[in-house]
Amino acid sequence: MKTFYDVQQLLKRFGTIIYTKDRLADLELMEMEIRDLYDAGVLERQDFQMALLLLRQEQSKLKR
Repeated sequence: MKTFYDVQQLLKRFGTIIYTKDRLADLELMEMEIRDLYDAGVLERQDFQMALLLLRQEQSKLKR
């Protein structure tokens, strides 16, 4: 997993598509979904950590 798009595709594999027209809200919802998948035991630690890193990088771009 190397890009934000990869995070979207990961969520899509589990049937989750997030789009609210508010990019920051989308990123926050994606983070919540990633955490839920990890807590449920369906995501490996490495995928979880990389997804969070990528989402936070996207958030920091928006907050500038």
